[in-house]
Amino acid sequence: MGEAKVMGEPKPTTTAAAPRPRGPLLKLRDSQVGRVLFNGGDRALYTFTRDPSGRSRCHGECAEAWPPFFAKGRPRAAAGVNRSLLGTIARGRRRQVTYRDQPLYFYEHDPRGEVLCNDIVEFGGTWFAVTAEGRPPA
Repeated sequence: MGEAKVMGEPKPTTTAAAPRPRGPLLKLRDSQVGRVLFNGGDRALYTFTRDPSGRSRCHGECAEAWPPFFAKGRPRAAAGVNRSLLGTIARGRRRQVTYRDQPLYFYEHDPRGEVLCNDIVEFGGTWFAVTAEGRPPA
C-alpha cells in the first residue's frame, strides 16, 4: 500500500483591492495672521487670486516659488478643517489639493509653522493664507 499524501492547507487568496494610500493631512494652526491651514508637515498653505475655481494658473517660475500641494490619495481633514471643502484637481499626471475649489500651494521660503507671504502680490495675483472657511485671514 502506498503512503497517504497529506495535502497542505490551501493558501488564502485575496480579491480585495490594495488599500489606497492615505492622503495628505490638512490642519488648522495658529499663526501670525490667525488660524490658517497647514499640511501635516506644518507648512502653511496658500491660494492664488489668479486661479479660477478648480484650475491652476501658476506654472513655470510661479510653481517654483509657489510649489503646488500635491496629493497621493484622498486629502484628510484634521479637527476644525471642513472635510466637505477638500478636493483635488488634475495637474498633469498628478493631483493638486484644493480647498473650497481653490488650488493650494506652499511658499518655497516659508519655515515650518510660519506664514511669511500672506497678502503678497506676485505673478499677476495675490497670495493668501487660507482660513477654515476657505477665505483669506481677516
